[in-house]
Amino acid sequence: MQDRYDAVTREMLDRYGVRVRRWRNDMTGLAWEVSYANGETRRLIEAPRPRGPVSAAIFLHEIGHHAIGFHRYKPRCLEEYHAWAFSLAQMEALGLNVTDRVRHRVHDSLHYAVMKARRRGLRALPAELLPYAEPRPKTPRVAPTSDGGPRRGKAPRRSPSRPGGR
Repeated sequence: MQDRYDAVTREMLDRYGVRVRRWRNDMTGLAWEVSYANGETRRLIEAPRPRGPVSAAIFLHEIGHHAIGFHRYKPRCLEEYHAWAFSLAQMEALGLNVTDRVRHRVHDSLHYAVMKARRRGLRALPAELLPYAEPRPKTPRVAPTSDGGPRRGKAPRRSPSRPGGR
């Protein structure tokens, strides 16, 4: 699978003329352009190297900023929405797995962008962003039991004096 992620990475960087300034170790990213006096423009990103669905989504989100163009959408949270939409569309088109963790990451990121815009005085929220006005409900983490089945919450306490806790 890593070969597939590497091929997608090379293809996207070449297609959009983007250069990676730095591969990040965390799950954050940044995209920007530098324009020079001679008219040359450099497209740059920092992102995690795609090694799984979440890191691939973040990488493609940063590529998405270059693909859709900076300052094309107002307010800024709408640009974030379109960069995420690009990322998910590319993952589906390229046959990469869009997991629940990816969907949760997208929702959490867009909720943060909406709240930031509201703190900065956004009055009218674009219709596309209405689903992200509220935080997503927290889902309990499921830990496997010794028999391989799911277990919710804490393990039952066992009495140290009696085997099996009876």
